[in-house]
Amino acid sequence: MRLGVGAALVDGALVPGDVEVADGHIAAVGLASANANGIASPGFVDLQVNGFAGVDFFSADTDGYRRAGRALLECGVTAYQPTFITSPEEELVEALAEVPVNGSIPHVLGAHLEGPFISAERLGTHPADARRDPDLALLKRLLAAGHVSHITLAPELPGALELVDLLHRRGVTVSCGHSDATAAEAREAFARGAKTVTHIFNAMRPFAAREPGLAGAALVADEVFVQVILDGVHLADDSARLVWQAAAGRVAIVTDAIAAAHAGDGTYTLAGVDFEVEDGVARNADRVLAGSTVCMIDAVRNLVSLGADVQDALTAASAIPARIAGRPELGTIARGSRADVVVLDESLEITRVLVRGEDALV
Repeated sequence: MRLGVGAALVDGALVPGDVEVADGHIAAVGLASANANGIASPGFVDLQVNGFAGVDFFSADTDGYRRAGRALLECGVTAYQPTFITSPEEELVEALAEVPVNGSIPHVLGAHLEGPFISAERLGTHPADARRDPDLALLKRLLAAGHVSHITLAPELPGALELVDLLHRRGVTVSCGHSDATAAEAREAFARGAKTVTHIFNAMRPFAAREPGLAGAALVADEVFVQVILDGVHLADDSARLVWQAAAGRVAIVTDAIAAAHAGDGTYTLAGVDFEVEDGVARNADRVLAGSTVCMIDAVRNLVSLGADVQDALTAASAIPARIAGRPELGTIARGSRADVVVLDESLEITRVLVRGEDALV
């Protein structure tokens, strides 16, 4: 089966020609085709999704994951991490037990635990009474409760680096976030195996001339990936451009989507925290931002509008997050790779989504 496209994103570059898919994999790229147009991109990989289409993953059942997954596919997401914010242990254990483990569409990479080992000074909308100091025994219980693929923690907390060591040994992605870390504390965490930063500039020590903090340390660390929420709310345009230019080739788009994404304004719950969405912006009762309502393809378009090349913006939504997740089979179009593909027209509108070579939107 040919996709009828004029180019495909291969290793970060747009390669002219059509793409052929067979038996769930990419069979060929760069094939001559008359009058073909559009772009084949690797399926998008979203590392931080709290909920979608009216579904809060924290309390979702099998049907909820199915409904949210269908809406994520419409946004081009073919793999994602359901994300659980800081919560009591028993509630996290219950949420982890519901995470799909096999055969789901989109692919579920595992859970992203955003907390509970975070800074009391940088909670954002996370509930203070559920925050915990680093605790190896608690961490091991959470890891045993379900498939945890990614954890956000504050590296400056006493004992946090022991958690980083354990997670690194177990192959769990460690991200620094909701943190008051200094640049020196951040660099120590990076040296121990933390490889990325959660929604840079949000819920962390502000960048200052003589203390650049976690954000500054990440922007100048060539081996560290940075995650950005490009909804036009979490970052000013110039802040987003700064991240994009300073960390070229290391930027991953995340949505930090909540149940209101793809569902509209109204009253919603995020892991038991009530919040209101007005004009697409979610805030809790204290007017603190409570995630985003952006769709991944809209975030890609936002990045292009800020000056990024199309191929680079698509890479930031696919190959870079796949690299952070340690999933080389995702985020790529190459002969023999799994055929998770988003087909877009010249306006970056999604016209087709394939998962394992099958049309996912029919």
